[in-house]
Amino acid sequence: MRPRTPASSASAPGRKALRLHGTIARDLGVRIVSGRLSPGGVLDGEIAASEQLKVSRTAYREALRILAAKGLVESRPKLGTRVSDPGRWHLLDPDVVSWIFSATPDARLLNALFELRTIVEPAAAALAATRRSKEQLRAMRQALEDMAAQSLAVEAGRQADRSFHTALLGASGNPFLSSLSSGIAAAVTWTTIFKQRAAPLSRDPLPDHLRVYEAVERRDPAAARAAMTDLVRLALLDTTGGGSRGREPLRRRAAARPARRR
Repeated sequence: MRPRTPASSASAPGRKALRLHGTIARDLGVRIVSGRLSPGGVLDGEIAASEQLKVSRTAYREALRILAAKGLVESRPKLGTRVSDPGRWHLLDPDVVSWIFSATPDARLLNALFELRTIVEPAAAALAATRRSKEQLRAMRQALEDMAAQSLAVEAGRQADRSFHTALLGASGNPFLSSLSSGIAAAVTWTTIFKQRAAPLSRDPLPDHLRVYEAVERRDPAAARAAMTDLVRLALLDTTGGGSRGREPLRRRAAARPARRR
């Protein structure tokens, strides 16, 4: 077990120490979700691991606490710390999502993620069409304008994309759907980064978002559900390399900007 942690960071106080145990947790988490550390496998003990990594026992212990809180490991007296069964992993935790996409994710896991989005987001869009407030509609519109002004190749554009999906889930008026916002937003971000791993996007996803917005704006739940279903389907094609079968090529982004309501 050898996460990439600089030895010189071990004695750094304060915020550096915080970053250190977060780095250890990330490196272990990536190894777990990628299958390099198998379920049921026992991690090195606190003393051995901290010596091997040249970090304090406190930093290593805190890293394990992070992983335990995300369901990736479990510690038992006299049995040590073991990798949990995947059924216990908090897969929508934003950190876990990012660790899954640190390498090529398992195809079944990727399809399952989009299956979840297909279940959740169209239903949320339909509810948003009947329950959204003017403020929530403005937040969605602003996110679209920011997406139009930016590119999904940069963080500002991806933040706008996250904001759109978060505002939509909030507009559903269902607190349980809203509680999925951080996980869905993380999935949107990391699949967007992943689909651009080899080349820039060949298809502009902004019109798909605009169709969802317009259906929500005119309070048409059936159209909102259909538009969001289409958006998620095309996002899956983009992620798996089938995006060229989508409908909208990249074009001047100003043409896709939502009109401001007076």
